[in-house]
Amino acid sequence: MKPRHQRWLGIGLGLLLLSGAVYFVLNAFQSNLVFFFTPTQVAAGEAPKDGHFRVGGLVKVGSVQRQDMVVEFVVTDTHQEVPVRYTGLLPDLFKEGKGVVAQGRMDASQRFVANEVLAKHDENYMPPEAQHALDEAARARIEKAVTR
Repeated sequence: MKPRHQRWLGIGLGLLLLSGAVYFVLNAFQSNLVFFFTPTQVAAGEAPKDGHFRVGGLVKVGSVQRQDMVVEFVVTDTHQEVPVRYTGLLPDLFKEGKGVVAQGRMDASQRFVANEVLAKHDENYMPPEAQHALDEAARARIEKAVTR
C-alpha cells in the first residue's frame, strides 16, 4: 500500500474513533441529564411522563406522613401541589414549610416517587430553581388577583 493510501486510512480510522468517543460521551450526558420542574409545570404536563426529573418547592405544612422508612409529603409552589413518596432517610434539615428538591419519576397514580431528596442547608439559602419557582408562582397569584 502506498504511503498516501496509508495516510488516508489512518485519517479515516482516527475520525471513526473520534466519532465513537463523541457518541459515547454525548450518550452519557443525555442519560445523566435531569431537568427541574415546579409543581405547576408538573400539573400542566410539562414534565416527562416516563423519565427522571427534579421537582422543587416548599414542603406543605401538615403533609408529612411517616411509616417506617417510607415518607410521604406534598411539594408545593403555593399554586399547585405534587404528592411525593420517598423511601429512605431524609436529610436532617428536611422540615415542613422549608425548601426541598426531590429527584425521581412519576408513577401510574400521578405520585412522584423520589429516589433522592435534597433540603436547603441554612435559613438564607434555597436552591435557585426552587426560589425561581416560588417567585413565579407569587407573580402569577398577584396577576390573577389584579385581573379579578
